[in-house]
Amino acid sequence: MEKYTRLGYDFAPGDVITSRMTLLAGLHGRRDLHWGLMATRRTGLRDLEGLNLTYLEEGPAAYDQVDGFLMIGSAAWTEARQTLLEKALARRPRPVLVGNPDIVAPRETGFSTEPGNFAHRLADRTGIVPEFYGKPFGNIFDLAFGRLGEVDRARVVMVGDSLHTDILGAQTAGVCSALVAGYGFFAGEDVEDAIRRSGILPDIIVERP
Repeated sequence: MEKYTRLGYDFAPGDVITSRMTLLAGLHGRRDLHWGLMATRRTGLRDLEGLNLTYLEEGPAAYDQVDGFLMIGSAAWTEARQTLLEKALARRPRPVLVGNPDIVAPRETGFSTEPGNFAHRLADRTGIVPEFYGKPFGNIFDLAFGRLGEVDRARVVMVGDSLHTDILGAQTAGVCSALVAGYGFFAGEDVEDAIRRSGILPDIIVERP
């Protein structure tokens, strides 16, 4: 909410649905499990305080002790930790829930590698099929529309700066999409070439939000 305020938006907490909220909604009867957490300690737990969590770091024992894994944030994640996770899953398969399906994200200094990237890698190497929560998957849109109640989806537009999360997510949800081409993910890039190569076509292209 502090970030939105800095950007000039006057949202109330009830106006915002995050992939983390969607993951929590998807836990259902699994809240009491012991989860290994991929996240950065300094950012805090942020809504995960009620769960039984152990941070996944350099100690290999934690990877074998937990009942499943939550992949939330990758700022502090390393190749060594990724290897420990993949080996632990190979020894004993367990649920892997991904609260940030992004592959990469635009930052001031370039693109960061996000949890979705590591989740797809471990799926390729272990055969584990992760559960993804957030765009472009339908669960976050279902949560949003559940909060809105009866609404005509023909009156809804999804505005975002990425093809593989925002625009693909809009298509998953059956709503109109508007790609922001001059800011964020595609700032200074060839949007038309990306659309051609990906096959993901937005309904509208705008330069700025």
